[in-house]
Amino acid sequence: MPKRKSRKRALVKPASQVDVRVNVVSIVILLASIAAGATASISQRNPAGIIIGVVVGLILMQSAKIARQWERAVVLRLGKYQGLRGPGLFWIVPFIDTVTSWIDQRVITTNFNAEETLTSDTVPVNVDAVLFWMVYDPEKAALEVQDYARAVSWAAQTALRDIIGRTSLTDLLRGRERIEGELQKLIDDRCTPWGVTVQSVEMRDVVIPSSLQDAMSREAQASREKQARIILGQAEVEIATLFQEAARSYHDNPTALHLRAMNILYEGLKEKGALMLVPSTAVESMGLGGLLGAAATRQTKLSQGEGA
Repeated sequence: MPKRKSRKRALVKPASQVDVRVNVVSIVILLASIAAGATASISQRNPAGIIIGVVVGLILMQSAKIARQWERAVVLRLGKYQGLRGPGLFWIVPFIDTVTSWIDQRVITTNFNAEETLTSDTVPVNVDAVLFWMVYDPEKAALEVQDYARAVSWAAQTALRDIIGRTSLTDLLRGRERIEGELQKLIDDRCTPWGVTVQSVEMRDVVIPSSLQDAMSREAQASREKQARIILGQAEVEIATLFQEAARSYHDNPTALHLRAMNILYEGLKEKGALMLVPSTAVESMGLGGLLGAAATRQTKLSQGEGA
């Protein structure tokens, strides 16, 4: 089976990456400091005022931070954890406090897969899945693991390989809901110490080798053909049983048998241009021989009269 190319994972910003942001409040502080310095320079006729204003503005603008509604900012003071800030506007001490990471508390989707992983019955399969997770404790996500997003991705991938390794191909194809539940529990147990909870896992696709697909297709076709023959045999048995019961009913009631035979003749002859061959024994059993002979004689006389 040709090896499939690995799909590119969505880029996730590491939790430890510093996010440099410029907000409206910082710009206002900088402009106000520059304006105050410019005013002082004009009044004192000394350019030092505007230089001081710019420097002070650049320092003060670092203290104003804004966290979005779904974010929490991790603040360290001289390298020591100080606390979480946000959402909204908050202030820090420039050059003493630092915002090391911005924790997104929305539901995050992560694609992960297992390529050419052997099942318990030694069948190589490729499985693609989607993980839905979120950070419920930003403090643990920032302090207990270096990069929680990447850690969750690797934990999901290793858990998927573990589940596939102890599951047969039949169970993998038919018991997706059970496997998704086990996979969710396994990933959640591994990620809980990091302040991450798993909401759900969905298996998108299970790909097996093409040669095995052909074998499974032939097996399914043979099974369906066998089932069709069994159903046909059962139908024949039921029909024979019904005919046997009908024969018992007609054996003690010849009138019913005659009526049934006449009904069959009527159904066959009512179509235009229909031709039906009736055995002589059937005609004699119904007592129609004399009647048919008389009808034939009458038809012959009528034909001769018209010819004369």
